Amino acid sequence: MLAGSVPGVVAVAAGGWALPDNDGIRVREVGSYYVGGKSITLDDAESRDAFAAQGQPPVRVNPNGDFETGQVYVQYVRLARPRGSLPVLMWHGGGLTGASFETTPDGRPGWQQHFLAGGHDVYVADGFGGGRAPWQRYPEISPSEPLFRTKQELWELFRIGPPGSYATDPAKRRPYPDTLFPVAAFDEFVKQVVPRFRTYDQSTQAGYDALVAKVGPNVILTHSAAGPLGFAATIAAPSQVRAHVAIEPSGAPDPSTVDFSRLRRIPHLVIWGDHLDADGSWAELYASTRRFHDALRKAGGRSTWIDLPAEGHRGSSHMIMMDRNSDKVAALINSWLEANVKG
Repeated sequence: MLAGSVPGVVAVAAGGWALPDNDGIRVREVGSYYVGGKSITLDDAESRDAFAAQGQPPVRVNPNGDFETGQVYVQYVRLARPRGSLPVLMWHGGGLTGASFETTPDGRPGWQQHFLAGGHDVYVADGFGGGRAPWQRYPEISPSEPLFRTKQELWELFRIGPPGSYATDPAKRRPYPDTLFPVAAFDEFVKQVVPRFRTYDQSTQAGYDALVAKVGPNVILTHSAAGPLGFAATIAAPSQVRAHVAIEPSGAPDPSTVDFSRLRRIPHLVIWGDHLDADGSWAELYASTRRFHDALRKAGGRSTWIDLPAEGHRGSSHMIMMDRNSDKVAALINSWLEANVKG
């Protein structure tokens, strides 16, 4: 059984949590909208030549004018008869989009489908600058240039293989022997990676806070760089956020800055994968999150900490929602929600 020994988590059958066999997921509504953002006027940029179409001569373009910037995109799926009274808001990691929670790179159902099958309405977001929340002109509006990650950086940082194990030729790549990431689909995964802007966190936070206010009582599920945004959103709106599930968060608030009285009634679940010692960059993120977890518990709050390897599941990558056992981890989270969260 997965996580059967973890306090507050209902044991989950080893076979995982299957999608419905017969009628599928009964959906009431599929839609989308934007939250957050603001109007901005650009008035001092120089005109320049640009190519409008292949084979056509360049045209002079005046980049000045009015724009919308800072918005977050949200796609929602509402069930006809949800069994879970709280919707799940899914926030992706840095340089990624909401596609992280949709179909896995090797074609299996993603967490969006699993949580719908578990009875929850699901809201999948694209943070500002990613996916359908478009980034803005650089350098006129965006103060920093976009960062583009190479395949090698993704392979190593996301702990699919150890440092030095990446090769351009897929046949020569050396993943961790126990990796649960679908290695044959790594190149397919990289297709969903987008430029990252390190100066967009404040705008994305404002958009996510607006989403929490718009949806009402909810569960936030974050991954990686969205983890700190999820902690902040929970602290800012404890009456709306009923739980925060953080998948390998990129750190957490300094406990000395947090009024834990606002969080005592809000359960937190933190999940970590394997091979965290392979790259020193993970050590401080892990440690800062652990400090927050320990401080929350000391203050009388509820926080569950799960290291998947300690539960007998070796080989989890940073992209836990895409790993070959992603259905089992989704089942673990859903069982934890059932045991710890009230509508």
